Amino acid sequence: MGERVSFYAHSAEGQPQSRWQLLSEHLESVSLLALHFAGRFGAGKAARLAGLLHDLGKYNPDFQAYIRGAKLRVDHSTAGAATILQMAEGKDRIVADLLAYVIAGHHAGLPDREGEALSTLAERLKGFDPASLDTTWQSEISADATGLLPDFVRVLSDRNRMPFQLAFLGRMIFSCLVDADYKDTEAFYARIEDWQVDRSWPELPSILPDLIDRFDRYIAAMPKADTKVNRIRGEILAHVRSRASEAPGLFTLTVPTGGGKTLASLGFALDHAKSHGHRRIIYTIPFTAIIDQTATIFRDVLGSEIVLEHHSAIEEQFDPKEAREGKDKLKLAMEDWAAPVVVTTNVQFFESLFAARASRCRKLHNIANSVIILDEAQTLPRPLLIPAVWALRELAENYGCTIVLCTATQPALDARRFTLGHPLGLPLEGRELAPEPEVLAKVLARVHLHHAGDMDDEALIAALAQERQGLVIVNSRGHALALYRAAKEAGLEGLVHLTTRQYAAHRREILNSVRQRLENDLPCVLIATSLVEAGVDLDFPRVWRAEAGLDQIMQAAGRCNREGRRDRETSIVTIFSAPDTPPPNEIRGLCGDMQRIMNKHNDLLSLGAMEDFFGEVYWRFGKDRLDKEKIIADFCVGSGQTNFAYRTVAEKFRMIESGMEPVIVPFEHEARALVDNLAIENIPSGAIARGLQRYTVQVPPKARKRLIDCGHVTFAHPDKRGEQFAVLWTPSLYCREVGLLWEDAEYLGLEQWMV
Repeated sequence: MGERVSFYAHSAEGQPQSRWQLLSEHLESVSLLALHFAGRFGAGKAARLAGLLHDLGKYNPDFQAYIRGAKLRVDHSTAGAATILQMAEGKDRIVADLLAYVIAGHHAGLPDREGEALSTLAERLKGFDPASLDTTWQSEISADATGLLPDFVRVLSDRNRMPFQLAFLGRMIFSCLVDADYKDTEAFYARIEDWQVDRSWPELPSILPDLIDRFDRYIAAMPKADTKVNRIRGEILAHVRSRASEAPGLFTLTVPTGGGKTLASLGFALDHAKSHGHRRIIYTIPFTAIIDQTATIFRDVLGSEIVLEHHSAIEEQFDPKEAREGKDKLKLAMEDWAAPVVVTTNVQFFESLFAARASRCRKLHNIANSVIILDEAQTLPRPLLIPAVWALRELAENYGCTIVLCTATQPALDARRFTLGHPLGLPLEGRELAPEPEVLAKVLARVHLHHAGDMDDEALIAALAQERQGLVIVNSRGHALALYRAAKEAGLEGLVHLTTRQYAAHRREILNSVRQRLENDLPCVLIATSLVEAGVDLDFPRVWRAEAGLDQIMQAAGRCNREGRRDRETSIVTIFSAPDTPPPNEIRGLCGDMQRIMNKHNDLLSLGAMEDFFGEVYWRFGKDRLDKEKIIADFCVGSGQTNFAYRTVAEKFRMIESGMEPVIVPFEHEARALVDNLAIENIPSGAIARGLQRYTVQVPPKARKRLIDCGHVTFAHPDKRGEQFAVLWTPSLYCREVGLLWEDAEYLGLEQWMV
């Protein structure tokens, strides 16, 4: 009898084969981890089977030759997918179908089933030869393909939603598999190469008493002037926290701007998680421009060691084999969202829910059994609204999540209103956390709306010249820049410009300066884009807002008399149309929606007016335009087989359609030091990228290309970091007053050659 052949999952350079990882051990370890992760939402047995079979193709002798150094190309992911389809029968067949995508995609990403590409699941299954596997696997792996169906799948009754729900389950199991695979592989190399991995975040349930105590002490220590607004904020906080013991699921929190939504929602999340054993709190924010502000508040309240801030202008993919000692804990937490409290962006959150890449999906299983606060819920992009809403419903109904839609301008997603002939909305009846929102809206009304009609820049500047302090919000960066330059030419005192042309650290400095000027009653005229509208704490006596949707008008109004210290009638928000700078097409349509409801409501800032406004918007868009990319139709089930287009959907679900690209502005000492660190190989890119986010400006792709072509921007150390860090080297293109002026790139590119 010949010597038994050993099959390996991973080799180790310079190490004898006796120290390599046996394939059977890797499969068993991954399967147990995947079972643990997916057990939280009832799919543990399916995930365990995926873990046992995911690397089945490594039983191919050609793969074993490859890890011993042979120059062979071996697909090791298709074998398990094909085998699982052969094993399952009856009701378990539909889950096996999901697992085929999961296993086939655990390296390259979830595939489409059909299509023209050779990488589709159908083509890969067709090309698989069972004879390529050594039969040893049958004695080393004990795989059971029965009882795979999670309990909640057995009761799916909505035929319209069922394909979407199954596809969502597939992506959640995929998350469990790839995270288990990464972590077991990481543990093997850490052990064999003697380096440490720090993933030691505390479990939320065990630290909640301490966090709640910290929250209570923070609230008690807050300076509170005896004003009506502060008294109402306290009442809102107390009422919201009193609802924390209610059953998990979907909630709304409808509080006027300045009513203390951020702290009220955090207080609810802590108390609710304690009542129901939630494992994580995830706070999602619409814009990177304000995420620092919220993350700072959370760190001040709970402690910096508890809070993970995850938003990424520059992302790094992680290969566990390439990891080395010193890979920092925060970067590791970004991969899997292991921290007890995560503050992230809508883009990061929702695009991950529809992603196909393993690196982007591996965090998803840690969203299960979380409290999710969706801040400024009205900002969900309407062309993706239906798939986004359906994803929220899945998390709440089948994955143990509590979700709070938190805003002053609720986007009317209640199932009773959001139908359009189909059941599209969320079960929100009786789930409002705020005390009597209609009454709150009236009691906290602090401004008077004035419709001024046409106001060109000259008229705006003349109006601003009559005020000591005022805020103007326009619809584009171009208009804001032109108005600022004209106002500066007119000699307005205390003039300030705020735009996403400026990097985040600079914008924060500007906002702090503006707050100080307002507090000290100094001249202050701020000309800005809509980035000041959602979650930015400013309190101006007068605001001018270019025509937009009613939700944006209300958000702008939240920057006027925010603290309620002034008389309502003199705290005027002037709505104007800019004849020389018409709004973009999308905003023009929203202006029309607002016009259609103006005669129906005496108070446009009432909740009834807001509900009618969103009704108009949804009616005008219709079902097709609220799922513009036809994402729901990309998931089909028929004759006991799925036809899911995972990869296509991941490409189509983009919350920021502009596709802006980052440029680093390194003219401050910290930014320059971070750029210099790119030359040092043993500093992880992730750590540098997080620091550089504060000094990054997002620009149109054509503009960045022009900056590169003209020699103003180059990639820092592309030999070490690839084309990841685009750095501006021409100081004259960045002005602290107005930010990055990419329009001047070609002129300055020529100028540098002139004598």
